[in-house]
Amino acid sequence: MSLKGKRIGFGITGSHCTYEEVFPQIKKLVELGADVVPIVTATMKGTGTRFGEAGEWVKKIEEATAKKVIDSIVEAEPLGPKTPLDCMVIAPITGNSLSKLANAMTDSPVLMAAKATLRNLRPVVLGISTNDALGLNGMNIMRLMPVKNIFFIPFGQDDPEKKPNSMVARMESLPETIEAALGGKQLQPVIIERFRYGS
Repeated sequence: MSLKGKRIGFGITGSHCTYEEVFPQIKKLVELGADVVPIVTATMKGTGTRFGEAGEWVKKIEEATAKKVIDSIVEAEPLGPKTPLDCMVIAPITGNSLSKLANAMTDSPVLMAAKATLRNLRPVVLGISTNDALGLNGMNIMRLMPVKNIFFIPFGQDDPEKKPNSMVARMESLPETIEAALGGKQLQPVIIERFRYGS
């Protein structure tokens, strides 16, 4: 399935260390002809870290998509009834946002866009990045796994020796995950090996 002409919301939450992996996928979707609508949390927009100054990533994303980011719940709400998306992506989705989504809490523009998309019976694709995937957040991942119209970018442990509970999506699998999700299917396998000992 081609992504050309598909209207894809791209939500970004506060896993700052993952932006380097995610940004090329935004550019890839644009290159594939998708109409990418960027949506960000307040944490993503306003926090400076060693991975980039506050606003630096927003500027890059706006340049790549040729669109201003949606950064308020009020701006995100019309993505339901008025200007629907073909697919909503949240990548990276932190453990915090993951737990809120699993428990129907809508307190950010990204989660509002996801709620609006699910309301329209359209797919929501999640690219997890959480240090707690094999801890308490494992329960939230499993709660979301069987939910209709929620799909996961394949994910695995990124550092099992130093961070044994941490799992991160293989972000380069995003385009094919979206294609599968638009067809109502989960890209397989969902659980992958991201880390190889001795590599």
